[in-house]
Amino acid sequence: MLLAFASAYFLSALIRAVTATLAPVFSQELALGAAQLGLLAGAYFVGFAAMQLPLGITLDRYGPRRVLISLLAVAVAGSVAFAVAQTLPQLLLARFFIGVGVAGCLMAPLTAYRHHFAPELQLRANAWMLMTGSFGMLASTLPVQWLLPHTGWRGLFVGLAFAVLIAMVVVARAVPRDRPHRAEAGAPPGAANARTGYAQVFAHPSFIALAPMGFFAYGGLVAMQTLWIGPWLTQVAGYSPSAAAVGLFAVNTSMLLTFLAWGVAIPRLLRMGWPGERVIAAAWWPGCLVLAVIVWLGEGAATTWWALWCVCTSVVSLSQPALGQAFPAALAGRALSAYNLILFAGVFVVQWGLGLLIDLLQGSGWSTKAAYRAAFGVFLVACIASFAWFVLRRRGSPQPDPTR
Repeated sequence: MLLAFASAYFLSALIRAVTATLAPVFSQELALGAAQLGLLAGAYFVGFAAMQLPLGITLDRYGPRRVLISLLAVAVAGSVAFAVAQTLPQLLLARFFIGVGVAGCLMAPLTAYRHHFAPELQLRANAWMLMTGSFGMLASTLPVQWLLPHTGWRGLFVGLAFAVLIAMVVVARAVPRDRPHRAEAGAPPGAANARTGYAQVFAHPSFIALAPMGFFAYGGLVAMQTLWIGPWLTQVAGYSPSAAAVGLFAVNTSMLLTFLAWGVAIPRLLRMGWPGERVIAAAWWPGCLVLAVIVWLGEGAATTWWALWCVCTSVVSLSQPALGQAFPAALAGRALSAYNLILFAGVFVVQWGLGLLIDLLQGSGWSTKAAYRAAFGVFLVACIASFAWFVLRRRGSPQPDPTR
């Protein structure tokens, strides 16, 4: 079951991150500025975020297998549309539907794991799903760079559409059939229950504490991996596009190994009385410190520093399964999807917002390097504020039982 879900999540991560590698191609071929590039990358996350609330309801009502297969069909159509698009609005619309189509690639398996796995295995499965996502991000770097001269970016997206179609078949054959209304057992059925479920989710102390961190820190981590590390390497650190692809490969390799390590360590930490929220509260600050060093170093902050930042910031990934465990199983799909909405809304805002700010500063006479450093400094302040909110709210809230 895990491997079948992982095949779809691998592709969703590849498609999500490929804009970082293709950024120089899009900038040259389509004459996109920083804001337009951020908008193109972010359109994926708008579609992704728009699906999260209905996704949570359908996951709880119809089950992860059926929902994921249906959505992947949309991703296939969106990838083909992106491959044949000729204008920026067409590309944005196609990218939006790709985001819609892969919206369930992580939430569907996490919902299934919440029902079928013990708590420590849920955390391990989450870490290893994210490791699979890192494989996808790795595939979006050097392999894509090698393929481009042979396929072009349009042929690449045709190939991705075919790969997603294969993943649909794998999920259909390997994942057990859903039991209708399983997640609704013991809860009032119907639309009223869906509304009540989301009201409970948004009012929950754990959700309130984690939401700003999910928006800025976790969303920002994804935004950097899937777009802005690449332009920083080329426009601030002075890398060539091919060297930047190598740098992104190294960054994503470090994340792959980090998520593998989290998968091994988390069950042990849980048995020692260290649930996800407690680990985040203790270990959030090194990531902010490293980002401050990156902003200070400017052009001296290259691949190694970005890999270190990603590794240190990866602790925020524990928030997703920790939040799922704070809710009863009947609300797991909605709780996880609501948090994912916050997360990917943050990805879109950080991706586009950084592009807008960089363009604004450059238009005001700032150099490219200075504009990048200032924009990333604003992002750093937002991250620190979100972690401070989490720590303060957590101290005043009852903690969930990690063994439930």
